[in-house]
Amino acid sequence: MTAFRARLTEFDIRRLIKASDEDERASAAHKLCRSIDRAELDDADREAAQKILRVLANDAAELVRRSLAVTLKSSDLLPHDVARRLAADVDSVALPIIGSSPVFTDDDLIEIVRAGSAVRQVAIAGRPKVSRDVADALSVDGCEMAVRTLASNDNADLSETAMLRSIDRFGDTAEVVAALSYRQVLPLGVTEKLIALASDAVREHLISRHAVAPETAIRLATFARERSTIDLVDQAAASADLPRFVAQLNARKALTASLLLRALARGQMILFEHAVAELASTPHSRAWLMVHDAGPLGLKAIYDRAGLPPRLFQAFRAGVDTWRTLQAEGADTSGEEFRQRMLERFLTQRPNTPRDDLAYLMERLDQPPVPATGRNASAA
Repeated sequence: MTAFRARLTEFDIRRLIKASDEDERASAAHKLCRSIDRAELDDADREAAQKILRVLANDAAELVRRSLAVTLKSSDLLPHDVARRLAADVDSVALPIIGSSPVFTDDDLIEIVRAGSAVRQVAIAGRPKVSRDVADALSVDGCEMAVRTLASNDNADLSETAMLRSIDRFGDTAEVVAALSYRQVLPLGVTEKLIALASDAVREHLISRHAVAPETAIRLATFARERSTIDLVDQAAASADLPRFVAQLNARKALTASLLLRALARGQMILFEHAVAELASTPHSRAWLMVHDAGPLGLKAIYDRAGLPPRLFQAFRAGVDTWRTLQAEGADTSGEEFRQRMLERFLTQRPNTPRDDLAYLMERLDQPPVPATGRNASAA
């Protein structure tokens, strides 16, 4: 007699079959299921155990069936037909099995999802592992809570298509947007969509956690007054501590040539000065002298030391010269009006600017100037 058979005493089986009290049968069912789950079974033992489980799954008492479902919810010993039977039972019996059992196939789970029960969809979305096919089905047919649970489950294999579909369906729900935003891995296309929908705190997490390039962040700005913007150039203009802001950008590798060229073309000279100082590990006062050196060497020297691309130097040179010319003409270099004039003058020179940067600048040019006040004006 195996250890398993020894545990399944005649008393336990008789108690299970003949007891009229539901609580007593449920207690016996729990003991038997626990013994079955822990035992080392040979083929004969396994067959005998599964016969017992089928008896339990057909018991008239919900409490007995629940004992079976809860005790063996994570066991691979449960026969497939028994798992499906329990999954079709009342929620108290079905949910433990639906949420954990490894014996279900993807087709089984997708069938349950499409049946439309919200609580069962949520149980599937929170399983220890959710395959891509099941996740896709949830993104199509899952209720809001199921999609939120799925997004929060980093053991769920969500395709980019499933994520985008979830955003399309529930992008106006802050909880779904936040759940997707805090996933460990996000495709860039999904990140871009989430940035446009997320709250300020979640947006900051997306930019820092998923290394969103500043040019991407800038491109996503809507420029509509009723919408939040993540334009880093505008953020710099509003920063009370520009050196610290620049250092933070550099720490997350966001202080790129693209960002600096866009800032310079919009008249953000102070941002440009602090940025090249940060990149060149040079005090701002020294960087200022080199940037504003009237000769041909100062700007080139600090530009090279900052590690900026040689092919873009002439575009930066055009930006610095344009700023200097407007200043010499007596222009007030603070405020949005100056930025607009600077941008117009810069673009008329047709500088050798990368296509994405040029598109960004042209888009900014099409926006009406917004008068700057207070801190924004002084930081220009």
